Amino acid sequence: MTTAPPLLLRAATPDDVQAMTDIYARHVLHGTGSFEEVPPDHREMLQRFSQREAASYPTLIAERGGQVAGFAYAGNYKPRSAYRFTVEDSVYIAPECIGQGVGRQLLEELISICIRAGYRQMISVIGDSANHASISLHERCGFVYIGTARGLGFKHGKWLDIVYMQRELHRPGSV
Repeated sequence: MTTAPPLLLRAATPDDVQAMTDIYARHVLHGTGSFEEVPPDHREMLQRFSQREAASYPTLIAERGGQVAGFAYAGNYKPRSAYRFTVEDSVYIAPECIGQGVGRQLLEELISICIRAGYRQMISVIGDSANHASISLHERCGFVYIGTARGLGFKHGKWLDIVYMQRELHRPGSV
């Protein structure tokens, strides 16, 4: 039995954007976790990455054997200033690495970074109520279900729901 190389979690760099672009494109084209229908190109993904970096939001890479196995990031939940202590998470895994614990390690580290940065709440906006893997991942990482918006997106010939989940990072009024 061959043991998989260990997983390395690290901050993303601009050099990782092509791997992130490739992973995300597969999710856009073949999945329902993202409601984008046309995969963004490298330039657009680099711009998104740069905007998160400029705003000090973390982007993480999971690397195994020198290959990017997945990525996760936190970004602003809403643009209005009152939401400045709330972040929204995103996690995308390379198809060949799904089901190997990569998502959980990424999300747990992202949560830790956001706690240290002083954020109060993390929201997950999960595309497709049938996306049981993502819902389960978030439950295992301490998120609670807060609602479903029915039929908000139309992709791959069907109407899709959005599942909202929330994880408290710091209690309001606490440090």
